[in-house]
Amino acid sequence: MIIIMEKTATIENIKAVENILSEHGFRAILHEGDVHTVIDALGDKTTLSPDRLEAMEGVSHVKLIRQPYRLASRDRKPEDTVIEFDNGVKIGGANRPVYIVGPCSVDEDYDGLLQVATAAKEMGCQFLRGGAFKPRTSPYDFDGLGEKALQYLASAREATDLLVVTELMDSSDMDLVCDYADVIQIGARNMQNFRLLKAIGRCNKPVILKRGPANTIKEFLLAAEHIMYSGNEKVILCERGIRSFDDSFTRNLLDISAVPVIKKYSHLPIIIDPSHGTGQRYLIEPMSKAGLVAGADGIMVEVHYNPAKALSDGKQSLSIPQFREVFSKLNSLVDTLHLERKSVISNLD
Repeated sequence: MIIIMEKTATIENIKAVENILSEHGFRAILHEGDVHTVIDALGDKTTLSPDRLEAMEGVSHVKLIRQPYRLASRDRKPEDTVIEFDNGVKIGGANRPVYIVGPCSVDEDYDGLLQVATAAKEMGCQFLRGGAFKPRTSPYDFDGLGEKALQYLASAREATDLLVVTELMDSSDMDLVCDYADVIQIGARNMQNFRLLKAIGRCNKPVILKRGPANTIKEFLLAAEHIMYSGNEKVILCERGIRSFDDSFTRNLLDISAVPVIKKYSHLPIIIDPSHGTGQRYLIEPMSKAGLVAGADGIMVEVHYNPAKALSDGKQSLSIPQFREVFSKLNSLVDTLHLERKSVISNLD
């Protein structure tokens, strides 16, 4: 990092900064200009907070040369992270984008869940998603069946061989959820629940981390950093829409630009969720196409056997016939995009 001193900084101010840098193992290189004195600090930023330096007398501001999300950054790992499952499914890199589909909440109708899972398998999907513990804005809304929902998801996995994705809301449920799920989802509301992120970092399961509705991409990557710093580097990012000033037609603003931005600065795979990103089922197809063209490693879409009876998010869920129609089109697009991607990589080799 670079420490820029105030014009009025004294020799004592500069010496104090040099001393604290030395105490924390930094090598300090002093540049005395006509207007400002600048100090290059070479060392491990995790040992000394830039905020602490900026609070010191005579310091104007601190600039970071390297990204603060060190583990998630391409500076550390230039090649894409690829997350592989026991059944051979891979997320990331040059692999074919994956599909994650299912109801927002798992309800009492297991047969309905199985209908969705069976259709998903037939359309080439790899993952079945469903909420067992649901964070709801109102305390009066359905908040999940708990372990019964996990059992339903596990039974559907037995019948279809789809991998199970479900959300973890509380670290006290972590062992239970990990027993049933193949992938743990951290929802948008918990993106900055740092105790939960650290707990899931100690779990050896792939994690889908959703971007919070009011969070920057930098904050998103730093949330992933918490999980990785705690020991779990199998993180899949999910862009699911951010809060906008205009809610006339959509629930959120799906930030498609986040896909190439994250691809540039991070090695982690990224998927998109057009269901939550727009809140409108008619927008799922065009937004899915846009995300895939932008380079997303997968699509997460809500599908319900009867959206009119869904206990949550029916408005943004596809029915099974609608799902078949949309995903037949997405499969054609993915076929083309995947061939182009493999061709580009082959030419680079």
